[in-house]
Amino acid sequence: MAKQIVWAEQSKNDVQNIFAYWNQRNKSKAYSKRLNQLIEEAVNTISEHPTIGKLSGYGNVRFGILKPYLIVYEEFENEILIITIWDGRQDPRQLENLLK
Repeated sequence: MAKQIVWAEQSKNDVQNIFAYWNQRNKSKAYSKRLNQLIEEAVNTISEHPTIGKLSGYGNVRFGILKPYLIVYEEFENEILIITIWDGRQDPRQLENLLK
């Protein structure tokens, strides 16, 4: 049975910023729409198979990979908390600081 997905405020902001970047860069919303679809599919897969992501070393936090992005989430008894959508090309120390 799939677990309920809960989006942290950070992850909502991340998605908005990613889409805003691509909309401005491409002068079109087409790529953002496709990326949104890919994110939704990945999150649905995580909801159905919570242990699919790689353990991070920060408790029960896992990384789902959607290149170049990481879907950083934590599994709880009845839900999955999406902590952040992280661009893997960024400085990893910033992600470490976020997860501490």
